[in-house]
Amino acid sequence: MHHQKTGCIFFYMKIKELVRNIENVYPPGAAWSSDNPGIQVGSEEQIIKNVLISLDISKEVIREAIETDSNLIITHHPLLFHSIKKLKFGKDYRSDLIRDLIKNDITLFSAHTNFDFSLNGVNHKLADLLELKDIRYLAPIEAGLFKIVVFVPAKAADTIARVLFDSGAGVIGGYSECSFSSGGTGSFRGSEGTTPVIGEAGRYETVAEVKIEVVCDSWNLTKAINAMVAAHPYEEPAYDVYPLKNTNQNFGAGLIGKLGEGFKTDKFLKHVCDVLKISNIRYTGGENDTIETVAVCGGSGADLLHTAISAGADAFITADIKYHTFQDAENKILLIDAGHYETEFPAMETLLNLVKKIIVKEKIDIFITKMNTNPIKFYNNYWR
Repeated sequence: MHHQKTGCIFFYMKIKELVRNIENVYPPGAAWSSDNPGIQVGSEEQIIKNVLISLDISKEVIREAIETDSNLIITHHPLLFHSIKKLKFGKDYRSDLIRDLIKNDITLFSAHTNFDFSLNGVNHKLADLLELKDIRYLAPIEAGLFKIVVFVPAKAADTIARVLFDSGAGVIGGYSECSFSSGGTGSFRGSEGTTPVIGEAGRYETVAEVKIEVVCDSWNLTKAINAMVAAHPYEEPAYDVYPLKNTNQNFGAGLIGKLGEGFKTDKFLKHVCDVLKISNIRYTGGENDTIETVAVCGGSGADLLHTAISAGADAFITADIKYHTFQDAENKILLIDAGHYETEFPAMETLLNLVKKIIVKEKIDIFITKMNTNPIKFYNNYWR
């Protein structure tokens, strides 16, 4: 959006416009049902000044937002993940953060498991850093797909297909605008008071029609149907909606892929440390000393351990792994705990690049925080 004043053009964008574009890429419907992505605190009606991106929200990050004149903070981890019943300033950390955001007129927006589970999200950044090839979802989400079938006169088929595509339907994996069309003959008899586009009311009519079939994610279903009905030339469009049992190839937890060349375990451990720029990892050895197939899940992904083993992974990189989970993995798979912060923070660059792409024509600066919000510290006691 823009307005003109004294011969100069000033560009501006509301927070809700940026949020809408981000959520088109990382739809909230793809998130865990218990998650809370979206606007956490503040107003989406604000005009964006600058944007600060961080894995977590903290007092230091808010201070940095003030210093950089950023009235929008985008985080991966939501501030309001668990319910908060009272605001107790000075006694509760989350309450103080909410107060500081409101006091400084800063809006907080979070993209959490929708960012984890989507194409070009947290796990794709991790896979890219490790240089994995032929990647696929380790655990595609099991629900949320529907098929829309609509019958249209042949001359309107391309228009209706385009409307469905523009509404988010017809996406299968890395492919968009996917559909199947077949021809046939439709028939109808309009009752008194109808105004059929073809033929006359009260008379039996036949018309050459095309049946268009597209898949659609649950969170786009209502939008796609409403847009299709609005664009359809018939007074009463004929269409069907079927729930599908297919796994959803567009979204999922974790990724699995191949290294360009095999690594011995020691060399692979060093590779992980190098790409994540860390010096400490926890691990247990696997069955194979040569690592070729690698599974990843940024953050807390230990629940996918047996999925990674069943998928044939030689190594699985995640975080927040418990002692007994390491026991379960021993001699089966190289299980690496590379840190929650460490496996997710690199994806802040992905968010940065997306926001830059969305607001390319706006005079807005975007920053990744310089604050280390990792609550975990390391103490090394070297024995001599």
